[in-house]
Amino acid sequence: MDVMGISDKKNQPLNRGRIKTLSLLFHRHRVRSWVQTGVFIATLATGVQFALYVHQAAQAVPITIPKPHGVEGFLPIGALLGWKYFITTAQWDSIHPAAMVIFGFALVASFLLSKSFCGWFCPVGTLSEWIFRLGHHWGMPSFIFPRWVDLPLRSVKYIFLGFFLWIIVQMNTVETNAFLNSFYYKTSDVRMLLFFTHMSGTTLICLSLLVCFSLFVRNFWCRYLCPYGALAGIVSYAGPTHISRDNGSCIACGKCTAICPNHILVGQIPKVRTPECTGCMDCVDSCPVDGTLMLKTTGLKMRWTEKKLGLMIIALYLILVYTAIITGHWKSSVPDQQYRMFIAHMGKNR
Repeated sequence: MDVMGISDKKNQPLNRGRIKTLSLLFHRHRVRSWVQTGVFIATLATGVQFALYVHQAAQAVPITIPKPHGVEGFLPIGALLGWKYFITTAQWDSIHPAAMVIFGFALVASFLLSKSFCGWFCPVGTLSEWIFRLGHHWGMPSFIFPRWVDLPLRSVKYIFLGFFLWIIVQMNTVETNAFLNSFYYKTSDVRMLLFFTHMSGTTLICLSLLVCFSLFVRNFWCRYLCPYGALAGIVSYAGPTHISRDNGSCIACGKCTAICPNHILVGQIPKVRTPECTGCMDCVDSCPVDGTLMLKTTGLKMRWTEKKLGLMIIALYLILVYTAIITGHWKSSVPDQQYRMFIAHMGKNR
């Protein structure tokens, strides 16, 4: 297969280098891997706690398990509507306020730290990486689409994003307020849970296909389909943090290009300024010449290391969440008893 349109013959050494470099990368215990694993475990624990909360709310027993509001991070469309409503009315969504906080964190992190939300924090992106690594471990071939296939496929996530933004922009303030206070939106977190716990045949087939593609194509969902990632990429493109390459000290070994999960030609450009870069720092880690590749923020003399970037991302998340908690912008205004009535109503109509 070719990389970004490079022919197979010319690209054979690069492909061999890519396979060798990927093998080395998969056996490293890097800071990013620990951050991803920690966030994934926390997300999984949040989901389990929410499932237990919903189970109790559906039964005639006292609710002793608190609702984990972080689960609202899986409601990005509602978060977009909430932010639109806040910008136009200065009123914070009280139904799923944590959705707005987590969505805001994703955009702030992407702007300040080179789409690091996707490369470091997103549990869906982490799962996609792990599935590809599993395929690599099983000896499955990895596919890189030629440029004439890759470019149209990459546009799909922007088409999805444009579709959602178009719908949101068309809604006026009254319609937005009506949606944010509707029964559907109030139960959207429960509906999201049921989407996974009571899958339809169509859902199961679609998810199975995504898993299959992810075994062979690195970051398939993130690269081609995720509208969330498309928006984060646009925001990061306008941000101050990018990978820079010192052409004077570069030895043209090609390791940076070979290892890039997004197939960016890092070794051929002075600055990686593209919405596809996730700030994963794989290229920086693979470079044999210290100081040749650096993740730098315009206006700051320091260069980012994995440890600094990982600490900054976690600190940014904790600061924003804690600020939201103490200012009353994190916890939903919907009481447990109303949730119980909602869930009972949904059960009768299923």
